[in-house]
Amino acid sequence: MEFNNQTEYWDGVSKNKEFTTPLDIGLISRYAAPGSLIVDYGCGYGRTLNELYNNGFKNSIGLDISEGMIKRGKQEHPHLNLKVCTSVSIDCNAGSVDLVILFAVLTCIIDNRKQEDLINEIWRVLKPGGLIYINDFLLNSDKRNTNRYKKFAVKHGVYGAFELPEGAVLRHHDQRWIESLTARFQKEEYYKTRFKTMNGNISSGFVFIGRKN
Repeated sequence: MEFNNQTEYWDGVSKNKEFTTPLDIGLISRYAAPGSLIVDYGCGYGRTLNELYNNGFKNSIGLDISEGMIKRGKQEHPHLNLKVCTSVSIDCNAGSVDLVILFAVLTCIIDNRKQEDLINEIWRVLKPGGLIYINDFLLNSDKRNTNRYKKFAVKHGVYGAFELPEGAVLRHHDQRWIESLTARFQKEEYYKTRFKTMNGNISSGFVFIGRKN
């Protein structure tokens, strides 16, 4: 099932767009061993997986809907295992993955049901005791953001969705929704923070690590 209709946008910006949400290697190292099988879903051009690789986590797979992003990733990081995916499905056996990473992926999926479908698929592929590590964006209270949340809420069916002039449709999240979305996982880490967005703005965000019991 295709869950994201913005492939054309991401292909169009794949050569020069830089992603910014940070990877906390120290946090990863507390929960995952270097030999762990890691899936980076929505890997873009492989920035995060390359950082993991350089820190000894070399058993990894990167998946992204954008052929352009994957092409760039293979050029910049030919040692990485990067693949195009066109649906919510993760090409791994049930119960085979140690860790799934979602960095600024939920923000690109506007619909609640489609986010749930992705979380269900992640649950399927994780081993018992496996982990999900999410970095993403929360609702902001400043005037610029609240104005655009209100402007696009009806069109996109959720408060927090907004459109960028360049063509992307993105979403910031109510914390209660994130708690609901991740409720089946045993919470290992959750904290609020602030991230620089891909366009250089500062947004409220969160880090979550959950375990499949």
